[in-house]
Amino acid sequence: MANFYKNAFYAPTTTAVTTVYTTPSNARAIIQNIQVTNESGSKILQASITDASASSTIQIAYASISGPTICNIAKGPIVLEESDSLKIQCNTTNLITATVSILEISREDQNG
Repeated sequence: MANFYKNAFYAPTTTAVTTVYTTPSNARAIIQNIQVTNESGSKILQASITDASASSTIQIAYASISGPTICNIAKGPIVLEESDSLKIQCNTTNLITATVSILEISREDQNG
C-alpha cells in the first residue's frame, strides 16, 4: 500500500461540467481542499462527485463567489472510492481557477 499526495487543477475553457480528477481503479482518495481563486466579478461554481459503483452523480458544493477572493468549497474531507470522479462547473471561464489537494491511497505496493 502506498500513499501519494497529488494536486488536480481546474482552469475552465468551457462552462460545461469538467472532470478534474478520477480515482484509479486500484485506489481510494481523500480530497482535503478545493481551493478556488476568483480574480474578479461574480461566479457560480458547482462541484459534484460521480459514484462509479452506483452510476450516479451527487452535488457536493455550490458557491456564489464575488471576487477578488480565495475560498475553500470543500468544507471537510471527501472520500472517493475506486473510479469515482470529481467534477467542477462554473458559469464563466473568465478569471477563475481551482486547485484540488488529494491524498491517493493505492492498494498496490510501490513496486506494482
